Amino acid sequence: MTQTHATVEQVLDPHTDGLVGDWISLAEAADRLGIRPNRVRQLLSERKLLAVRRGGQPEVPAAFIHDGQVIKGLSGTLTLLSDAGFDDVETLRWLFTADDTLPGTPVQALTENRGTEVRRRAQAMAF
Repeated sequence: MTQTHATVEQVLDPHTDGLVGDWISLAEAADRLGIRPNRVRQLLSERKLLAVRRGGQPEVPAAFIHDGQVIKGLSGTLTLLSDAGFDDVETLRWLFTADDTLPGTPVQALTENRGTEVRRRAQAMAF
């Protein structure tokens, strides 16, 4: 089974939805990245980007795209968390929950190019 099907079928709980905050459609993600919507779907299937269904449509956390690119380190972090057994909603919850040791959230740290710290914590979760 590919991750793509799980990505767009998983139910998002209100708590995680609130943690993430701003969401964008796949079309908006494509626009912000300067690529075609089909390429966004490819990024999702390659686990370089993550989307979940909200209101019946797959949406991407807006924070995953910064300055016209997918934030550096996101793909590797998504892979580590998936390997640790996290589903997509658990992954979002982890990425958007404040961690005093970073400080901030893992997604903020990735945006600030502190991916090594984030991946170190994600690897620790796998054990």
